[in-house]
Amino acid sequence: MAPSWLPPVIGTLHPLVGGFGGSFAGKENMKWYDTQVKKPWWTPPKYVFGPVWTGLYASMGYASYLVWESCDGFNDRSLVPLGLYGTQLALNWAWTPIFFGWHKLGLATIEIGCTWLAIVGCIVTFHPVSKTASYLMLPYLGWVSFASCLTFWIWRNNPGKKGD
Repeated sequence: MAPSWLPPVIGTLHPLVGGFGGSFAGKENMKWYDTQVKKPWWTPPKYVFGPVWTGLYASMGYASYLVWESCDGFNDRSLVPLGLYGTQLALNWAWTPIFFGWHKLGLATIEIGCTWLAIVGCIVTFHPVSKTASYLMLPYLGWVSFASCLTFWIWRNNPGKKGD
């Protein structure tokens, strides 16, 4: 039997795996983003992204653990909330290669909108199972709301760089 500390640690660290991988895809294409993409004045400095995403990934990971624990593991009760969690996480991880790797700004805008909807679905389905888990997802929703606005602005203001 696994030690009691292992499931929350695995749940918390799991999202960081994809985020860490995505950071490499983003770094390879930062020259394009830094030199060729017009950005709004309200674009955060690059150094903000690492700490923010680390905190958000850890928070959402722990939230998924709380749902898993409250539902006594993977079963019919956890199917929808954890299914939505997996969906939003996969969508989150997909955004970086779409935006930075393929330079598909329009597709990235649609994709982040789908991510936003999946996060809302998580919050709604987490709440009856674990209020704390749903609240832990709120900062993530706020950041993705901001990132959605930023992605949309970049897409609309870089017509020659849409790639779509």
